Amino acid sequence: MNILVVEDDERVADLIKRGLEEQGYDVTLAYDGQIGKKLIQQQEFTLVILDIILPKINGLELCQQIRKIRPSLPIIMLTALGTTNDKVEGFDAGADDYLVKPFDLRELYVRIRARLNRNSLDTQSLGFLLKYADLEVNVDTKTVTRSGRSIQLTPKEYKLLEYMMRNAGRLLTRTEIAEKVWDTFFDTGTNFIDVYINYLRKKIDKDFDVKLIHTKTGMGFIFREELLT
Repeated sequence: MNILVVEDDERVADLIKRGLEEQGYDVTLAYDGQIGKKLIQQQEFTLVILDIILPKINGLELCQQIRKIRPSLPIIMLTALGTTNDKVEGFDAGADDYLVKPFDLRELYVRIRARLNRNSLDTQSLGFLLKYADLEVNVDTKTVTRSGRSIQLTPKEYKLLEYMMRNAGRLLTRTEIAEKVWDTFFDTGTNFIDVYINYLRKKIDKDFDVKLIHTKTGMGFIFREELLT
């Protein structure tokens, strides 16, 4: 398994490389975004670890470009930028996971294994149509409609919706959503899950009388059909 690490701090990059090689991975380093993009175009990688603040092409832009070249390639953001807005921007750019510096290598190993396991399951799953009330999700094409109206979602909004639909009627905690949708650990100091719930609610529920996404104060969220009067 060959992992690409795009990191301009050579000390950090070398530390990650040594650690991952001890875990049995092959590691390729790129010290700026331009070299990272060229390597993606020329070689096959199992996963990418990507800093945001990079010379020539920043990590957010590079992440978006990787998604066009290799849509299913797992990407973990590893950066010192740790606010909720930073995380939302990273996920919106196409990142699968987000780890803030300073970090523990053991946590990075766990996240890599989780991401690779999830990716393996995704490639083996059979697509079909999910239906709930008047909402339909085509798992093959990743398209969403409600009452026949097409709804455009970002990749993370789509994954969140699919998970909620598969668990309709069940209370979902923020911790569960973080682990199952983002393959990450829930940080109580941030509200990025609530941010994405609000994004999804605006697209799925705003223009419809029957609401599907509901908040249980202090507990989490539940996906169910409910007419609000």
